[in-house]
Amino acid sequence: MKRSMAVSLQGFPRLNTNIKKIEPKICQIPCFALAVRTLASSSNSLELKPTRNLKQVSNFYAAMLQECMNSRNIEEGRRIHVHIIKSLLESDVFVGNHLINMYCRCGSLLDGRQLFDKMPQRNMFTWNTILAGYGKYGSIEDARQLFDEMPERDGISWNVIIGGYAGCGQSDEVIRLFCRMRQGGTMPNRITFATIVGVSSGSLEQIHANSIRVGLESDVYVGSSLLDMYAKFGLIEDARRVFDKMPQRNIVSFNTMMAGYARCNRIDLAREIFANMPQRDLISWTTMITGHAQLGLAKDALQLFGEMRRAGLEVDQFTFCSVLNACGGLLALEQGKQVHAFAILTAFESNVFVGSALVDLYAKCKSIVDARLVFDRIPKRNIVSWTAMIVGCVQSEHGEEALKLFIQMQRAGLKPDEFSVASVLSAAANIAALEEGRQVHLQIIRVGLESCVSVGNSLVTMYSKCGSIDDARCVFKNLPVRDEVSWTALIAGYGQHGYGKETLLLFEEMILAGMKPDHITFIGVLSACSRAGLVDEGCYYFVSMGRVHCIEQTVDHYVCMIDLLGRAGRLDEAEKLIDDMPFEPDVIGWATLLGACRIHGNVILAKRAAEHLFALEPHNPSAYVLLSNIYAAAGRWDDVASIRKTMKTKGVKKEPGCTWIKFKNKVHVFVADDRSHPQTEDIYATLEKLAGKMKEEGYVPDMNFVLHNIDKVDKEHLLGYHSERIAMAFGLINIPEGTPIRIVKNLRVCGDCHTATKFISKIVSREIVVRDANRFHHFINGSCSCGDYW
Repeated sequence: MKRSMAVSLQGFPRLNTNIKKIEPKICQIPCFALAVRTLASSSNSLELKPTRNLKQVSNFYAAMLQECMNSRNIEEGRRIHVHIIKSLLESDVFVGNHLINMYCRCGSLLDGRQLFDKMPQRNMFTWNTILAGYGKYGSIEDARQLFDEMPERDGISWNVIIGGYAGCGQSDEVIRLFCRMRQGGTMPNRITFATIVGVSSGSLEQIHANSIRVGLESDVYVGSSLLDMYAKFGLIEDARRVFDKMPQRNIVSFNTMMAGYARCNRIDLAREIFANMPQRDLISWTTMITGHAQLGLAKDALQLFGEMRRAGLEVDQFTFCSVLNACGGLLALEQGKQVHAFAILTAFESNVFVGSALVDLYAKCKSIVDARLVFDRIPKRNIVSWTAMIVGCVQSEHGEEALKLFIQMQRAGLKPDEFSVASVLSAAANIAALEEGRQVHLQIIRVGLESCVSVGNSLVTMYSKCGSIDDARCVFKNLPVRDEVSWTALIAGYGQHGYGKETLLLFEEMILAGMKPDHITFIGVLSACSRAGLVDEGCYYFVSMGRVHCIEQTVDHYVCMIDLLGRAGRLDEAEKLIDDMPFEPDVIGWATLLGACRIHGNVILAKRAAEHLFALEPHNPSAYVLLSNIYAAAGRWDDVASIRKTMKTKGVKKEPGCTWIKFKNKVHVFVADDRSHPQTEDIYATLEKLAGKMKEEGYVPDMNFVLHNIDKVDKEHLLGYHSERIAMAFGLINIPEGTPIRIVKNLRVCGDCHTATKFISKIVSREIVVRDANRFHHFINGSCSCGDYW
């Protein structure tokens, strides 16, 4: 009470005049604070005659304290408290209860407790008031201690303590307290049941039975809570039985039943409820829009939004988010822009949740500039808006920008969560930014997310894609809990690095651990077999998918098998598999076969595969380029010229090959014969030195990989300045000795460059890690991890 007693008493004369003379004057003043000051400055004094006007004075102060509670004006409440002390009414139970209530409701539990401890007499309202204060602003442990000290308890006491434990998510204690309440003879009411239903799971049927026993099942409030919880736990039929038995239903009952059906993917039944509703509110429409959007029925969601607008209902942030999610699912940029315009008109664009949904929409529609404009206009960004922007950059292949945003997010004072961390790890993986990925790993440890399974899985994938399979294996081994995704991530990593046999051993270990592989796991297994030349093993696992694991093969698994057979030179079997597969062959399948024809020089089959690709995607340059390369390798220059003429006529442009390397937080990108870099002179001097040493070691350029009809000297020149060699030279100049050189190429690494890199790794005694469009190559002391099978 020291804080309360510290309030100045100046201006508060002792009231000893009749309350009726001043109360009307106070009540006529519209501003409550002014009313209190008028009371305080009154020069009249009031004689308290307990037998005549004590009740009136007490009621008057109670009304004033109630106004303080309603306006959360604790300072004015303190002034009235001082006045009560001067009036010698502080020990009055009725006034004291209102004072405790005022302090607790205004968030000053300390003052409320001090006053409670000083009260010479307390009644049930006194105990319940301070208990409710602890339930809202204090710890549940303190509330429980007070509850246990109560000389007697009523239904309100039980509801307060049960509600406190429910708010903390301690469902077991909620059920135990409910049982004690019933055993003690206190009758639960609608609030009791609504509270315990909100946290109950296994005891739900028991709670339902109790509500029937005390005659509350037909109560709309209790019934709505019951059907909501049945629906949340997937017991939708039980929820419907509660709904059908309710003698009266309000809009909450209908909305709850409809939301339950939507949550259980029974959108047809949700529509039925929606159609039969006597009236609909904003929640009704938003529930239906959200349900359709989450099930991928984006067109229906947008149609419902149009109907809602025509019905004249206002839109809130939840509606906007659901509609924008539907637009993103359809990649409906124009409709999304219309919704965006409406959000601006209704002043919702600056809403952090609507803004985040807009960022997500524009990112999905590959309009990253618009996404950034919206992001920059969000006044108060939260972790969701930052993550949406980071994800957008990752999806638009702006990995460096995603990494910068992650740093800016932390500088803005936001703590990363598992979703933002997973997104930025994906960015680091895509651009092979190993050092940045390691820095993110340190951040994960600092914020305590290392035990999160999804974060651990993302780390395994990041390290695998950045070429550090040892780090990936280490993270995997240290995961406190491993799920199917954890195993699949490492299996995929082993496969990318060409560790075929290790992949199969890991897969069998996964089965022994009781994990169930899915279709993605088998893509990793079959890809590993393909890259390692394990044909028989690959065929076995392909067949075992259906026979052993009851997993239906998809087109992706067939593509893996086409690649497996094609790399092994069994091209006729690969073509037959395409013809016999239970799907219409897609672009990837024919492109995979065409790539195998490139490896083995099968011109006839290559032409057939390319014709299928031309029919499926006439403007995709990869088919033209591959066929042209196959013709060039076979010396069919007239056919090469014909292909290039066709490309020019159709406006098809070849994707330029490039290689990049990360150094000092910057990505350095090179193309063939690139002379634009500031260190060009040193780079080409290094290449000249390496070329001389390579020839001394026995290197002979393979002219078959020069796809131009030029003389031998020019061919050797072209081979010597491929983008991967320029990037390696840059790495040798700048990256300290003892550190592996890691480069990434957007296309399949050139065969002659593969041979040259083996020589270079031996000459400079450095590990060189190359990630190309297909796999990883680890070059150490003149050998490659792929075993020259790639």
